[in-house]
Amino acid sequence: MRRPLGLRLSGPFNSMPQRTTLSSPSRRGLLSAAALGGMGLLAGRARADTFDFHVPGGPSTRPMTTTYPEKGRMIVQRTRPPWLETPFDVFDTGVFTPNDQHFVSWHWATFPTRVDTDSFALKVHGLVERPQALSLRELIHDLPRFEIAAVSQCAGNSRLYAQPRVAGAQWANGSMSNALYAGVRLKDVLDRAGVKGGATHVQFGGLDEPLLPDAPKFVKALDIDHARDGEVMLAFAMNGHQLPMLNGFPLKLIVPGWSAVYWIKMLNDIEVTDHPDPSVWTTRSYRVPDTPNHTVEPGQKGFGMVPITRNLPRSFVTNLKPGDSVPVGAPQPVRGIAFGGDRGVAAVDLSLDGGRTWQPTTLGKDEGTYGFRQWQTTISLPARGAHTVMVRCTNADRVAQPMRRVWNPGGYMSNQVETLDLVAA
Repeated sequence: MRRPLGLRLSGPFNSMPQRTTLSSPSRRGLLSAAALGGMGLLAGRARADTFDFHVPGGPSTRPMTTTYPEKGRMIVQRTRPPWLETPFDVFDTGVFTPNDQHFVSWHWATFPTRVDTDSFALKVHGLVERPQALSLRELIHDLPRFEIAAVSQCAGNSRLYAQPRVAGAQWANGSMSNALYAGVRLKDVLDRAGVKGGATHVQFGGLDEPLLPDAPKFVKALDIDHARDGEVMLAFAMNGHQLPMLNGFPLKLIVPGWSAVYWIKMLNDIEVTDHPDPSVWTTRSYRVPDTPNHTVEPGQKGFGMVPITRNLPRSFVTNLKPGDSVPVGAPQPVRGIAFGGDRGVAAVDLSLDGGRTWQPTTLGKDEGTYGFRQWQTTISLPARGAHTVMVRCTNADRVAQPMRRVWNPGGYMSNQVETLDLVAA
């Protein structure tokens, strides 16, 4: 088992569930934990039960599993490569998603199941003065420590709810997680290598490899100013522990506020270049319509496409489920989580009348610009029967979730106002 690296629990936010506050893991402890990175990683097979999302338009039942190493109870979207979804009730327990229930998504099934931490090296090359081959020990001991809380969200989160359905991983709302990451700034790594004049972009690759010789290796790139902004980082710890193997051990690129498609797992290659990313993963894949809210009508033609980049504001109710019955006329606590995308959460509001009027909620502690923020309020449903609760996040740039449902052929970047149907009885 891995050694815990300085966890402590703080009190609850009013009536909310207790949340975990994380202290900085020690450098010595990380190296001790990293030595365990060579343990084998076996594919989960046994299925304990199933979960039905009850979504029309296609299959919506998924198996549950507890058989993946370092993972607790997860929803299985696919086994090869592993796509494991966080059960939504986890998000009601606090703003930091436990490591053992942090969602998992790989592009290729051929990532290593064992990592030799003694021989691992991060290569930094291209338009640099001093090419590097940095060991984990050098990264942990020789560069300043940096921490940031950030939401990792798959670009296809909530694709299951697209109507009509679209191709791709049929994620519900659980291909997102929030963690406190510890590591080093990418800027400090690039400064150590010495970026040459004329550099415009930085490209990143990991230890996973394509299944077939002619298939494209998965890489992503950032422009040089973004890469050097002091927030993009290389993480070797998550929520006070080493990274789980399935989430990118031993090193992961963290791009706060941007889609998880940029968060390269098992990062081992950084190349500084003088050109934009030419890979298929930017020029053809992970692209959305260049339209308001990236939304088009099914069958619509003639729109431009742009790469997926920033996250967008989102909010969810976490303590109630669709179809739940609540006492008529009685105070009903409602709580949930929100994140502002690439900006902080400014407000979360609820509507009980289809969006005609909105009531503010009380925000919990601000754990950082890019992380989840808890919110809570109390409602009272005045009459028996069906009612719909709407929840809307507005970020610090005054960008709010749209009322219109987001739809595009890729099923990407869904962030419309969420609705929750309740029954007052």
